[in-house]
Amino acid sequence: MKGRFVLGIILLISLSGLFSCKRNRYSVINSSVKADIEVKRLENDLFRLDPSAIKDSLPVLREKYGDFLQYFSYVIDAGDTKDKTFEDYLTGFCTDKLNNEVYAAVSRAYPDISSLERDLGKAFSHYSFYFPGNSIPGVFTCITGFNRSIITADSVLGISLDRYLGRNCEYYPGLQIYGYIAARMNSWNIVPDCMYAWGTKLWNLEDMHYPSDNVLSEMIHEGKLRYFEKCMIPDINDTLLFGFTQAQMKFCRNNEDQMWTYLIENDLLFSSDKFIIRKLTGEAPFTSYFTNESPGKAAVWLGFRIIESYMARNRVVTIGEMMKNTDIQNILDKAKYNP
Repeated sequence: MKGRFVLGIILLISLSGLFSCKRNRYSVINSSVKADIEVKRLENDLFRLDPSAIKDSLPVLREKYGDFLQYFSYVIDAGDTKDKTFEDYLTGFCTDKLNNEVYAAVSRAYPDISSLERDLGKAFSHYSFYFPGNSIPGVFTCITGFNRSIITADSVLGISLDRYLGRNCEYYPGLQIYGYIAARMNSWNIVPDCMYAWGTKLWNLEDMHYPSDNVLSEMIHEGKLRYFEKCMIPDINDTLLFGFTQAQMKFCRNNEDQMWTYLIENDLLFSSDKFIIRKLTGEAPFTSYFTNESPGKAAVWLGFRIIESYMARNRVVTIGEMMKNTDIQNILDKAKYNP
């Protein structure tokens, strides 16, 4: 009996350790913090209007959409909404044949957005938990002639649904949108893109004024944004978080040490050459400094891994403090990153 009792304790401890290891480190208990998101659909209000009624409807649109109408106007290149030319441009935009075809496609793809409201509500509930003093933006949808995916401004978050019609959307090849980019233009990419864009709006790279504009600074800055995004969406899969395929994600995990060593041995980390920075952190089908099996932005994943290590080893540091920290060397030292 005593042997069985000891064995039972060992088994219990082992299982406890197993479950604790599998616990999502990004999950938080925030049941008391709720964010109710109601998305206003500008595309419906515009394209369901009789074109002859657009002029008379502008006061109602301005009242309902506030500042977002102006930001939307800038994106579609319609200028100031107070200018007399705005009415004519908006009428032309809403009567354009292709725009009406695209609106029909958006209506078929998104007849109801209650799931989007729910998922954004969850993400912004986490945002309110981590940043209790910050306001939640008003959220709007629209179509922009494929000009912009996400629109952010003070208290405004806009989603251009024509940029989320699915990787096989018939319009994307004609717009010369590369396949590896179109692969991320799906409904399930909307909330991750929203949270990444909101993080970018709060912590814009140029406004951060890092001591040096080099590969390491941009790697870590982008790593911060991905860490922020994952904290807002704790259950997000890493392939979705980074826009990698399963094979590309596997490549990163299997070659983390080799990629980091390559950057060090080839003196790339502190390079301020814009071409090199773009090659390592910019959009691309793969990272040319590594192999064709690597994903584009592979160095961003390394930056994220550094931030993960930093936050794991410095648990008193809040997400807000980490995001504001511009001392790259301090972050690297305290991360003790050792893939």
